[in-house]
Amino acid sequence: MKATTNLSFRYQLEKQTPRTSSGGTTRGASVHEFPASIGIAGVSMRLEPGSMRELHWHANAAEWGYVISGRCRTTLLNPDGSSEIDVFGPGDIWYFPRGWGHSIQSIGPGECHFVLIFDNGDFSEDHTFSITDWLAHTPQSVVSQNLGIDADKLKAWPKGEAYFAAGSVPNERSWDAAVRKYPELVSAHRYPLLAQQPRQIAGGGVQYIASVKEFPISTTMAGSVLEIEPGAMRELHWHPNADEWQYYLTGTAEMAVFLAEGQVVTEQFEAGDAGYAPMGSGHYIKNTGSDVLRVLIGFNSGQYQSNDLSAWLSTNPPDVLATNLGLSRDVVKDLPHGEAIIVADTNRRDVIR
Repeated sequence: MKATTNLSFRYQLEKQTPRTSSGGTTRGASVHEFPASIGIAGVSMRLEPGSMRELHWHANAAEWGYVISGRCRTTLLNPDGSSEIDVFGPGDIWYFPRGWGHSIQSIGPGECHFVLIFDNGDFSEDHTFSITDWLAHTPQSVVSQNLGIDADKLKAWPKGEAYFAAGSVPNERSWDAAVRKYPELVSAHRYPLLAQQPRQIAGGGVQYIASVKEFPISTTMAGSVLEIEPGAMRELHWHPNADEWQYYLTGTAEMAVFLAEGQVVTEQFEAGDAGYAPMGSGHYIKNTGSDVLRVLIGFNSGQYQSNDLSAWLSTNPPDVLATNLGLSRDVVKDLPHGEAIIVADTNRRDVIR
């Protein structure tokens, strides 16, 4: 892979001017705003209670969502004619296949903040197919005939795209509530990521993963949340099958992206930033702060695959490592003997050795 070292793999997403209307705000990072992000786009969206991201669909990307705070309700139309209504809270994720109609509404009591990740870097949240935009530009007689409603009753119909629509907070105990016959922890399009028992790395942190294995509907995207202890790092690794798009939830970090041919780009991150590592590029994420670093990560493949440095080295005979790395056999004995994933800072006084 050839790239110039002046390409930035950091985008200060939450410092951008948002699109705002009717109780909602959105900030987007496609390849147009974030040139390094060629394979994945992301959006940070906030909805006030009752506000709705209107009924719409995306023609060129699937949508993977992660709720940071608050609660929201989604509606979804399956092309087979079935439909789903789900409620999401912090740590829950959703997946909507490309072209499926859906809506998202905050159900209170406070603001709902979520991050959307799309498996197309050229995706733009501003260029979606919205129901109000569509019907406002369709002859009223056609709409009237299609809906079986007299044209005079449609005079209050929106004259253009609403995008966000403000309304009352849904009452899930009213007659408007959707019927759900059985309690469910997981539904077809909803997965409670933070309810997992995550991968636990002693002294280093944890890793939550949602791939198509855990979340079968999510065939084109996978996601992860990393919690990395102070001084620890997500070890040197690369993903052979997917680009990586990051949203820094809390803390500060350093990430370096290795692009081959002697090219490495090192960036410093803080909460609200987006980061990117192209498919096949070597990289690490190190916690540079005094608090736990939390990073949301999205991949444009349903299969989660990672080649980690410690696992790679540990699978080679000692003579191969000694010859290749120019090390003595005694030093080679001290190299990792298995996969580390997250490497703890052994200089920390609270780390038990």
